[in-house]
Amino acid sequence: MQLVHEGRPIARTVEFADGFLQQSRGLMFRRSVPDDYALVFRFDEAERRSLHMLFVPFPIDALWMVDGEVTKRARLSGWTGLGWGIADTIVELPAGAADGVDEGDSVELVE
Repeated sequence: MQLVHEGRPIARTVEFADGFLQQSRGLMFRRSVPDDYALVFRFDEAERRSLHMLFVPFPIDALWMVDGEVTKRARLSGWTGLGWGIADTIVELPAGAADGVDEGDSVELVE
């Protein structure tokens, strides 16, 4: 499974945080993630959702999406970053991986 934007893979290794504990933990306590990595949070419906960077020591790019369309993109700083957006899916990527992805763009998971 990979995450693709305009035909270009932005992550070739995709992990899903589908359970409550996985979603609560996210990237906390990891020292780093590979350059081609994405952590995907899937929810049943679009709502205002938050991300925090407590216990995440490195910056990330975050995408909030509804039906595959990016509603917000942000770079969150390690330890202190905080972001909010409307989403049924949130994607966490290494900082810089979402360069060139803008609000309104489509991002899709493909096999």
